Amino acid sequence: MKTSSKLTRDQRKLKTAFIMLLPALVFLALLIAFPLGKVIHDAFTHVHLINKSMTGFAGIENFKTITEDEHFVQAVKNTILWTIFSVAGEYLMGMITAVLLNQKFKGRAIFRTCIFIPWLVPIIVAGMTWDWMLNPEFGIVNYMLKNMGLISNSINFLGDSKYALATVIFVNIWRSFPYYTISFLSAMQSIPGDLAEAASIDGAGMFRRFFSVTLPQLRSVSLVILFIHVIWTAVNFDFIWVMTEGGPNYATETLPVMIYRYSMRKFDVGAASALSTMMFTVMVVLFIFYYRKRSQLSEDMA
Repeated sequence: MKTSSKLTRDQRKLKTAFIMLLPALVFLALLIAFPLGKVIHDAFTHVHLINKSMTGFAGIENFKTITEDEHFVQAVKNTILWTIFSVAGEYLMGMITAVLLNQKFKGRAIFRTCIFIPWLVPIIVAGMTWDWMLNPEFGIVNYMLKNMGLISNSINFLGDSKYALATVIFVNIWRSFPYYTISFLSAMQSIPGDLAEAASIDGAGMFRRFFSVTLPQLRSVSLVILFIHVIWTAVNFDFIWVMTEGGPNYATETLPVMIYRYSMRKFDVGAASALSTMMFTVMVVLFIFYYRKRSQLSEDMA
């Protein structure tokens, strides 16, 4: 009787937990599971917003349309460059500023507060502000470069294919690195001071203490933040669209911008869904890699 009563009580708790989670499960199903399933379905179906006669099973036709696009390879290259250099720059700047802000100096609290401001600025505001600052005719950036004697003629940073992608990457680093700074700074606060003190007594200099003591303690937070930002950056659409709309001459078109072009310019939802499915597959592979590295790191730290 006691066993039966205990099972009944456990079942009641399980039922209560399920009822409490039901709204969240419905929310996830409607906002994530259903749209994801619809995209995968449309990837193998002829779907056109204008030409309603395009219906039926498409097989891999939509995938062929994407891969045979003359700008597909360039978009893949741009996405890789955009993601790698943005994340690398954000990580480097975040680590440097975190180390500096972890030192004791007067006004440290003010600097810690101000460093987070770029991250708080909405993307559209940051993009439009930098677009104005980089304007070749009246932008303050060209004005300052001319006054310092670094250039003689204005540079069209966003209108010249030689500079456009690098410029957008730079602005993205400026906006995103404070997130790394705060994350690293929080992790550094939890590092026991005895470790650095012991290393200092043993004769380790500043750089040796950083690479031998501080950096190993940041492996966990580094792995998490790098994975998150690789995903966020690779699928980022709004920042590039606000600043260049993928131009000039497709110089900054990434895969998310290409998806927009197919869905909202060519109205070919099937092809756009195929490209989205391809990107989703890559993200799943990255997640599996992250999960394995995370498990390995947890075992090493155990």
